[in-house]
Amino acid sequence: MIAVFGAGGQLGSAFVRLLPDDTVPVTRAELDLGRPDQIDAWISAARPELVINCAAYTAVDAAEGDPEGARLVNATAVGRLAESTAAHGIGLVTFSTDYVFDGTKPTGYVESDHPNPLNVYGLTKLEGEELVMEANPNALVIRTSWVLSGTHRNFASTMLDMISKGPVGVVDDQHGRPTLVDDLAPATMAAVNARGSGVLHLANQGKTSWCGLAREVAEIAGLDPSLVTPITTEEFPRPARRPANSVLDSERVGDLGLTTPLPHYRRALEHAVGQIASRVRQS
Repeated sequence: MIAVFGAGGQLGSAFVRLLPDDTVPVTRAELDLGRPDQIDAWISAARPELVINCAAYTAVDAAEGDPEGARLVNATAVGRLAESTAAHGIGLVTFSTDYVFDGTKPTGYVESDHPNPLNVYGLTKLEGEELVMEANPNALVIRTSWVLSGTHRNFASTMLDMISKGPVGVVDDQHGRPTLVDDLAPATMAAVNARGSGVLHLANQGKTSWCGLAREVAEIAGLDPSLVTPITTEEFPRPARRPANSVLDSERVGDLGLTTPLPHYRRALEHAVGQIASRVRQS
């Protein structure tokens, strides 16, 4: 039996769709990682073979004003989960972020590059990574980036809303790899089946900026991409600093026998935008 924590979110729901019928979806209602003291009791009672943790504090800007809340979920709870799974001999997969890097490297980041987070969110995710590896060295920590789906609110759905109402300025000096959950979930399971452990980077192929991505979303949806105009990070200040380059590459994929990286994001993005548009038409 596989337990998927954060099953109500966009990544967790992708695992629920992908995995066999004996998967147990665990939502915040069943287990709130904001209450880490509940974790070991749940693990002891359920005894899954594998826990896939997709739950996280992902509000990047809000974390700047709530560092302890972000740390409780992204670090303390994940560390407790690693301790409990290790004690019971249970496999663990958890997810981290491209925001553990500062964006100063001119090329893509690989697993051995030194992290240097610019914001509280990235710092707490890095703390979570370290606690997991200390408590359960057999765990798999997957760093990914710019997560999108057609099922939940995200950058793509926000852009569709905004572009449909008129021109919008979008940051063009931050670059990364959009990653679609329906590609990420099976790639994760391939890494699990290859007995992967430690830190692994998984992200779709293809690099772009937020502005470039917004223009692609517009084009796919049949809207005018010229409605999206490029702006700089300085022109769109946010509470949390973002890395200029958060492109994730991997030096470990081949070692795990995963010779085929995730595909280019475009095809899955087209499917996701189609799903979003369909929901809008039905609402």
